[in-house]
Amino acid sequence: MYIEVISFGISTALFLILGLVMLTGQRDNLPKTMLAVASLASAVWSGAVTYLAAYGSSLNSSFLLETTLLLELFRSLAWFAFLLVMLRTAYKSSDQVNKNFKITFAGLSIFILGLMLLVLYRVAGGSFFELIAGNDVLIGHLLISIGGIVIIEQLYRNTSEEHRWALKYLWIGIGGMFAYDFYLYSDAFLFQRIDNELWNARGFIHAMVVPLIAVAIKREMRWSIGDDSIDIFLSRRMVFHTTTLLGAGAYLIFIGFGGYYVRDMGGEWGAVAQATFLFAAVMILAVLLFSGRIRARLKVGIDKHFFHYKYDYREEWLRIIRTLSSHDKSIRLHERAIRALAQIIDSPGGLLVMERENGCFESDERWNYRSISVREPADSAFIKFLSEQQFVISLDEYNNDPDMYTRLGPLEIPEWISGNKDAWLVVPLMLQDHMMGFVVLLRSPAHERYFNWEDSDLLKTAGRQAASHLAQYDAAQALVSAKRFEEVNRLSAFIVHDVKNMVGQLSMVVSNAAKHKSNPMFIDDAIITVENSVNKMNKLLVRLRGGGESDGYGPVGLCALLEDSIRNCTKAGTLPIPVLNCLNQNVQVTADKDRMSANIAHIIQNAQDATNEKDSITVRLSKQGNFAIIEVEDTGEGMDEAFIHDRLFQPFESTKGTMGIGVFQVREYVHKLGGQLDVESQIGQGTIFRLHIPLSQSQETTSHPQVVHLNEHEKRKR
Repeated sequence: MYIEVISFGISTALFLILGLVMLTGQRDNLPKTMLAVASLASAVWSGAVTYLAAYGSSLNSSFLLETTLLLELFRSLAWFAFLLVMLRTAYKSSDQVNKNFKITFAGLSIFILGLMLLVLYRVAGGSFFELIAGNDVLIGHLLISIGGIVIIEQLYRNTSEEHRWALKYLWIGIGGMFAYDFYLYSDAFLFQRIDNELWNARGFIHAMVVPLIAVAIKREMRWSIGDDSIDIFLSRRMVFHTTTLLGAGAYLIFIGFGGYYVRDMGGEWGAVAQATFLFAAVMILAVLLFSGRIRARLKVGIDKHFFHYKYDYREEWLRIIRTLSSHDKSIRLHERAIRALAQIIDSPGGLLVMERENGCFESDERWNYRSISVREPADSAFIKFLSEQQFVISLDEYNNDPDMYTRLGPLEIPEWISGNKDAWLVVPLMLQDHMMGFVVLLRSPAHERYFNWEDSDLLKTAGRQAASHLAQYDAAQALVSAKRFEEVNRLSAFIVHDVKNMVGQLSMVVSNAAKHKSNPMFIDDAIITVENSVNKMNKLLVRLRGGGESDGYGPVGLCALLEDSIRNCTKAGTLPIPVLNCLNQNVQVTADKDRMSANIAHIIQNAQDATNEKDSITVRLSKQGNFAIIEVEDTGEGMDEAFIHDRLFQPFESTKGTMGIGVFQVREYVHKLGGQLDVESQIGQGTIFRLHIPLSQSQETTSHPQVVHLNEHEKRKR
């Protein structure tokens, strides 16, 4: 009895799981529906046999016996329906085929229903084995078994070659179930009794069918013998957590047996050893469960062995949108964009590189990525390949087989990427057909994680979504800046009004000067008026300092321009006085001289504001390739990284309480010239502003290095 309970109990559990799994996904699929019905019918019949074996002796089993026999026949009818549906789709669709199918199914249904009525008629007493061993009932079971085997043979012969590789396990499993039933009932028909051992093994034999069907499902999730198909949906999250719980449960059971053995063998130390052993085992389990590497490897294993597709796209897309649209103000959108891409392939970090107005691609944001300054020209082979091909570049694939990429176009991985052994993927951020930047992702902790077309497609699509968010963010920031400039324009009307008043006051002084120049009181009032006007004008100049717009471009000698800028910044006796080092004296650029001088003067004045009289300021001029390099270095207060990144180049941001548009205008003007402005600074150690400006085309190819120092005499003179 116990063997029968275990045998049919296992069969019940497996068929129930199979039936429930087949109920997931699409509902309007006939083969899938019939397979679910057949599996659940087998589960119900096996459950009834299990219940009858366990409690039949203590209950009035007449009703249970009748129900069990009818359920077995209904189970056979359900499997026949599934096989006939599959057989119908194996042939070409035609009216004659559909007609034959309907006739065959109707005939089998009438036969099995008649057999059910015969069973009901025979249920008049007697034992279970006596009832099913009746010749007429046995013959019916034998015919059902033979019919199932015949249909399986037809299905196998009419399955196409491309599907036979997967579906052969389905036909072997179901055919084996009918074959064993034929063997069981043939033996019963010959000896006029049901063999107990054969009957008890029947549950195990039927349970073995489920793994074979599962193999067929895994090999081909969509069974497309004809137009019908079967799709299976299992939540990756559910499988992951279920696998984790089952693994943890098996581990704890094993540890429980181990603890019992430790206590039994430990003697008087048994209880202590058992407690220590169990606590250590639980701690190890906790470490494993919270290990990011273990979780990543488990996800990879589940994706490889349980799913046709690696991703649950609904959950992935919701997570990407949730990450990009987060209201957490402590994390900038640019960092969230890196995280949204990195989380797809379990990457621990990345670097965002964005296109600037000067046409170069520069580092913008990083997440768990080493600090690095990137400046990649737009005409480089790397940028052109990303922009034209719009491919996600796998560095592992490139290193193993460069021709996979280079056959599509010239490609050379920059040294700052190839030199980083942890760099893994390069994802372009495409806005329509324009690449606005790219993200370099670090390698996943799961070293065996493979990268294929599905990862590439999802990353490319997510990259487009991230690019849209970044473009929207930039547009919003530009709109804010435009509104602030509009406020300045409105403010200028009040400034003009103030200037008009000051001009009017000064005009009155001039007009009355000839008449009252001998009056001491008039002279005193005039001096006070002029002094007030000068103070107001100085305040306006301080607020509007930064240079005006001009289109007077031409060759500008930078060494002389720097001397003039330093001289203008020290006329009022402001200290410290900058020291000028012209490492290349004959350096020329194409720019507007007045605006260039005003911009450099602004940087020098910022350095003077950030230093005291005991500190120093050094201005250097040199050449590097086709660029002139201007450096303004001070030993003053310095700035932290957050201020440089978030506020220094934002219009209307300043540490001095003023309008703060100077540094923003300097950078915009340098970019307009095709150059770059870099800043290096540390709190308490000073700041370096470094301007890269393209040399003038008329610049001489050779220059004579000359160092110009402002000596102490010149400092006192100025």
